[in-house]
This record gives sequence, C-alpha cells and structure tokens, in this order.
Amino acid sequence: MPIDLIKAHAYGNDFLFAPIDQTQPDERAGLARAMCARHAGAGGDGLVLHAPTPAGSRMVLYNADGGVAEVSGNAVRCLAAVVARDRPELDELQVETDAGPIALRKLEVNEPRWTFEAAMPPPSGLAQRTLEVAGVPVDVVELSVGNPQCIVLGGPLTEERLHDLGAALAVHEAYPQGTNVELVEVVTPSHIRILIWERGVGPTEASGTGACASGVAAAVFGGAARALDVESPGGVQRVVWEDAAIRLTGWAEIVFTGRWDG
Repeated sequence: MPIDLIKAHAYGNDFLFAPIDQTQPDERAGLARAMCARHAGAGGDGLVLHAPTPAGSRMVLYNADGGVAEVSGNAVRCLAAVVARDRPELDELQVETDAGPIALRKLEVNEPRWTFEAAMPPPSGLAQRTLEVAGVPVDVVELSVGNPQCIVLGGPLTEERLHDLGAALAVHEAYPQGTNVELVEVVTPSHIRILIWERGVGPTEASGTGACASGVAAAVFGGAARALDVESPGGVQRVVWEDAAIRLTGWAEIVFTGRWDG
C-alpha cells in the first residue's frame, strides 16, 4: 500500500517521516534502507515513523542502515515542524522518543522554516578514555545525551581524519551498540566547530545530539563555556547546557510532502 511521506531537514541533516500505522513492524528496517537510499529512494539520513499525541507526537527513528536509534535532536525538530504546520495553535509541544520526552518551544515561523528550542536530555556517563585505532592511541570523551556519543577534541578537522577516526570509532569494540562520533575544535570559549560521523549513516552535515555532546565535552575538557555556538558543515546551532537539560536551538525546513509507492 502507498505510504504518506514527508521529507524535512535541519542544517542538511535530512529525514523522512511516515505514519507508523501505515507500516508493518517486520518491514520497517528494510523500509528505512529503501526509502533513505540516495539514488533509488527518497534519500535521507533516517526514517522517522510517527503517531500523533495530544501534546505533539511520538516517534521511532531508524537510521539509513535500518538500525534503530534512540533519539536525534534534528529529527525531533523536523517532526516538531511537521506537527506545528498541521497544528499551528501549539506554541509548545512534546515529542516522545525512545530516549524520553523532548519538550520544544516554537520561536519563529517563516515557512517552510520553523525555529525551535528543544530541551534535550542532560549528559550522562561523561568520561575520558584512550582507545586504540589502527594501532594508534586516541584520546576520546564519551557520554550519552539520549544516544551514545564519542568526542575527539583537538586536531585538524578534515574529511580525511573524519573518515579515518569516525568510521573506526563508530564501530569500535568499546561500543558494542555502536556510537556517534564528532571531531571538535574549540575556536573560542563561545564557538566550536565539529565534523560528524553518524552511527548507521556516515558523515552528516549536522547533528543535534552531536552538537549537544560536543558542547558538553568542550565545556568540561576543552575550556569552552556552557553556552556556545556549534558550527558544523550545515550551519550553526545554539547549545546551552543547564543542569536539568541541554537547550538546543535551531531551525528545520519541510522539503516536500508526497507518497511512497516503492
């Protein structure tokens, strides 16, 4: 049967959205791989299956490789844009994820772009360690912001280094379930730059949870402030680390609404 499909992106981190009740549980991983394929599908970093709730929406996220992810800050914001388009009376809404509920506040609407502040989960499991990658020791910061993150502070931010370290660390034996990886450079105390290797996807233009994790790691171990701008290839998101949450601010755009017949 055809499936209703929406595509949206936040800073180039793009997702496909489909009603969960139009899919079958045993077909969802394969559907994610087919839909997210860049040439044979609609193209995306992940597939979000969603259902409406009184306060907003519930979502389950599949990465492009068909694996399930706990949460994505950019996918949450994209889904919030979809909800806000259809229910404009909601200035505050909630997206339920496998990492817990995310509260969002609508800041600005300039269709097809919606700007939100999202209260992302506070960090947990924050620690430094040294891992061996291709026989070379690499110092990393590991933590969770609802999903696993591995941060490499300092060093050049190059595509070659991202492919060498990101690809290896994402599937390192230290992380049996895999991890997201960010290379981070502290430019000033209020500005950091990152490159992202997304678990189950590869390089992405941006990452909401990656921005949050990078901001925390830079604040604790890199001399940065707890309120800063996080620059990735897709643009700049704002991260403010508070005790109860990490406040992530940025925009999301709806690209198209259509139907999947594949």
